[in-house]
Amino acid sequence: MSSLRSYKGISPKVGRNVYIDSSSVLVGDITLGDDASIWPLVAARGDVNHIEIGARSNIQDGSVLHVTHKNVDNPNGYPLIIGDDVTVGHKVMLHGCTIGNRVLVGMGAIILDAAIIEDDVMIGAGSLVPPGKVLESGFLYVGSPVKQARPLKEQERAFLQKSADNYVQNKNDYIEEVHDLN
Repeated sequence: MSSLRSYKGISPKVGRNVYIDSSSVLVGDITLGDDASIWPLVAARGDVNHIEIGARSNIQDGSVLHVTHKNVDNPNGYPLIIGDDVTVGHKVMLHGCTIGNRVLVGMGAIILDAAIIEDDVMIGAGSLVPPGKVLESGFLYVGSPVKQARPLKEQERAFLQKSADNYVQNKNDYIEEVHDLN
């Protein structure tokens, strides 16, 4: 069975030079920007709303991406929007939130409905971002619930882009070198 599946006649749209691991599942209204990468065992369901993953962003192993349906009280629901050059660590849960550009989401973090993560943010491993919380640009956030820890250092800001660049290279290597053995 394919990693890409249609739902109600809507299929994922994939940009240029994208890597999608064969063990991942992407269903429905999902758009992947150029040079994005989806790693093993990612589950993304764009069934009751849409998911956008920006250029050069990477969604690492075991992450789950979902959305909130449109309803009378919330006519637009909550889509999942991920900006450009975003690194989403292993086993992250993203649900109906908006993530800006050059963000690192640490392993095991959970970001819930209507949360907004501005550009140039680091979220520590295991952190919980509650519904509707806004994380201001330029800071490290940690904890459950998440709290602003401190401003990012210059080398950390530079690392946000470097991490995304590293995953673009890694993705290119996988496109060239990984082959199914069946």
